[in-house]
Amino acid sequence: MVREIEKIKRELLDLRNEDIAAHSSRFFKTGPGQYGEGDRFLGIRVPVLRKIARRYRHLDLSSTEKLLHSEFHEIRLTALLILVECYKRGDGRVQEEVYGLYLKNSEYVNNWDLVDVSAPHIVGRYLEHRDRDILYTLAASDNLWERRIAILATFHFIRSDSFAETLKLAEILCNDEHDLLHKAVGWMLREVGNRDLDREVAFLDEHYNKLPRTMLRYAIERFPEALRQAYMKGIR
Repeated sequence: MVREIEKIKRELLDLRNEDIAAHSSRFFKTGPGQYGEGDRFLGIRVPVLRKIARRYRHLDLSSTEKLLHSEFHEIRLTALLILVECYKRGDGRVQEEVYGLYLKNSEYVNNWDLVDVSAPHIVGRYLEHRDRDILYTLAASDNLWERRIAILATFHFIRSDSFAETLKLAEILCNDEHDLLHKAVGWMLREVGNRDLDREVAFLDEHYNKLPRTMLRYAIERFPEALRQAYMKGIR
């Protein structure tokens, strides 16, 4: 499959756009000391990458893993989209292999968009009817992206109206120092509320005074204004 890998890389390299790449480098914070430090962009929009991933969804896992090791953000994203397609179409054995490959290569799932397009569809789906202890291991990781994988994986459970894991992890991660985790946890709490407002309100009533402000703002973004203000002012 070496020829196939080179074909995909060449196709993506030929689509590079320097203006979009420069914007993406700023947007994804690639400067010194920032969360995406050193990442390189080709400047290709996500819808284009999705089309390419669907076209190469037959790519074997070994070759997809090599793509995931690319220095370019969009090539890694394409590899993750291929893995999602592979998981969706695969039998139990293939799904287990995709899940294992994903966690083994978590260091390359190293920005918030890469996590968000993959963690619910691979980690969340795989763990739906399995032991979920790995999520707590990931949530305790020193790696920001592994912590984000933990909470984003629960999006799959939320979509099945299962909220317990999200709320447990939210309680653990509410002390996290990173803004990107605050946003992710707040987002997942909001998704819980979209399906069961009483469950989210019960969680917030117990914990909102210790939630980081960004996390709280994301969690209550769609609340009625009076209720939102009560939480923001600490008078709920």
